[in-house]
Amino acid sequence: MTDHTSPAHPALAPGQVAVITGAASGIGRAAALRFAGMGLKVVLADLPGPALQEAAEAVSGRARGGVADIRAVPTDVSRFETLERLRQEAYDAFGAVHVLMNNAGIQPNPGSTFKNLDGWRTLLDVNLWGVIHGVHAFVPAMLAQGTPGLIVNTGSKQGITTPPGNAAYNVSKAGVKAYTEALAHELRNTPGSRLAAHLLIPGFTHTGLTGTSEKPDAAWTADQVVGFMLERLSEGDFYILCPDNDVSRATDERRMQWAVDDIIRNRPALSRWHPDFKDAFERFMAG
Repeated sequence: MTDHTSPAHPALAPGQVAVITGAASGIGRAAALRFAGMGLKVVLADLPGPALQEAAEAVSGRARGGVADIRAVPTDVSRFETLERLRQEAYDAFGAVHVLMNNAGIQPNPGSTFKNLDGWRTLLDVNLWGVIHGVHAFVPAMLAQGTPGLIVNTGSKQGITTPPGNAAYNVSKAGVKAYTEALAHELRNTPGSRLAAHLLIPGFTHTGLTGTSEKPDAAWTADQVVGFMLERLSEGDFYILCPDNDVSRATDERRMQWAVDDIIRNRPALSRWHPDFKDAFERFMAG
């Protein structure tokens, strides 16, 4: 199947090169399939194993040049040296990189905020340091190309509203948000830079992290997220805030506004889930 999308951004034009981490499944795999259908050459990075190879075969079937336009590179984003090797293999194969999608992520729950230090470290090493490693490995070379380019980092609404339940995941995605904001600012103020950074903020999406084989009715598919991402990239959005089948953008905006107002109004932390503010939050959401 060929995707006839004609994005406005030149980094997404046919013949350009995209590198995607976490490409063996979920949003990363969907992006690889979509990019290949648009005529891009794609480098898929993920942990070694059958899932990466199967994804590469599927993406090769979409690519205009078949297997010649696709590379699968086993990569552990928690280790910087593997990102350096990924960069080398991408440039050796295709001579340039125009799109970097730092998408790899995990969602184990270490539990307590003050126990299970190893669990915290494992999650942060992938979700936060994996993004930082990707940027450090690729951005200097992408800047040196002098060509238009995109860096898309996958964040989460949990990094903005930080709900109770998995503090380590929230911290990792809040870090990705702050880091990507700083990256975007630096790139637009770097002389000669033709790179732009963007933060992808998926809604409820059915992926391997969902924990169910059957897609819940409320969830979007990974392909829907990628389609929305491409639409918003063509409009130049930095914050690519995705809805889903249950939560609209208006609802997200109200929830985020309440979270910010905790600081402005000097409410208790996470007052949305505080029993003393339950009624006030419901009135606020009702508008």
